[in-house]
Amino acid sequence: MEGIILGIESTAHTFSFGRVSTSGELFPSFSSLYRPDEGGIHPREAADHHSEETSTLLARLSRSEGFSWDSIVAIAFSQGPGLGPCLRVGASVARTLSTRLSVPLLGVNHCVAHIEVGRNQTGCKDPVLLYVSGGNTQVIARADGRYRVLGETLDIGIGNMLDKFARTQGIPFPGGPEIEKLSAEFVGNGNPSLDEIILPYGVHGMDLAFSGMLTSAVQKVAEGRPLGEVCWSLQEHSFATCVEVAERALAHTGKDELLLGGGVACNERLRKMSKMMCEDRDAECFWPDKQFCIDNGTMIAELGRRMLECGIETELMESGIEPSLRTDNTAVVWA
Repeated sequence: MEGIILGIESTAHTFSFGRVSTSGELFPSFSSLYRPDEGGIHPREAADHHSEETSTLLARLSRSEGFSWDSIVAIAFSQGPGLGPCLRVGASVARTLSTRLSVPLLGVNHCVAHIEVGRNQTGCKDPVLLYVSGGNTQVIARADGRYRVLGETLDIGIGNMLDKFARTQGIPFPGGPEIEKLSAEFVGNGNPSLDEIILPYGVHGMDLAFSGMLTSAVQKVAEGRPLGEVCWSLQEHSFATCVEVAERALAHTGKDELLLGGGVACNERLRKMSKMMCEDRDAECFWPDKQFCIDNGTMIAELGRRMLECGIETELMESGIEPSLRTDNTAVVWA
């Protein structure tokens, strides 16, 4: 029977268990999302949520078709980056399962996991990654045995920016999908022009900034601009900055593949803009299924599989969490 790598994701609001076969077959994750009653994510409350959901998620995993605890050959978990209290829950569960099942433990880099699950599912080989999520916004490319950050946000992640704007308008978390819906409805009702609702354009060389854009968008609504119009403008401006920096990265590296990853990569408008840019450059644009764009345990398992193939394991004494772990801190020794 083929072996299974079990992956545990717990960096922020999502607690998730996923699995990948040793041959690279991806299976859907079993996940639970922490939704705060008000405001943004509260790390301690999110950690409590993860702890409370552990037994339920493991029970769902155990009942899933074709699953057997005897088939597990390794346990992978998000070692960082992320929120400390949330990471500790996932790490503790991983250590317990690893010890109980007598299988290797694999502490993985959450950001790199987004790349590897995308490469697995889409078949791209050596892409530039446009990584757009709540806590991270980075443009990444592989060079000299690491995934190098060529550009990133200087203030807040694009997903965090969209969620903050949504909260000011009474839209519950996560706000991105509702902003996308309101934007699409606004575009469907006419032929909008950005000349009428310009927001700050936060590109600084290869880096990005979104806080000024956020402040201006909130002000536009307060001045009486329709919410749908502001949502549309916010998407157009913020996505354009990301695509511009991604295009520069393609030109700088000479690569001809762009991979989208992170929760915001579920947005159809961002996908369309990215694809148009790639077509203009004779490049290809890829994105995984939406279930693998958002945080999920399967992507953690996939990176664990890559590491296990190369003989990399995490000793118990080295399994402490790393909340500030950088994308380029992880050596990439697999193909």
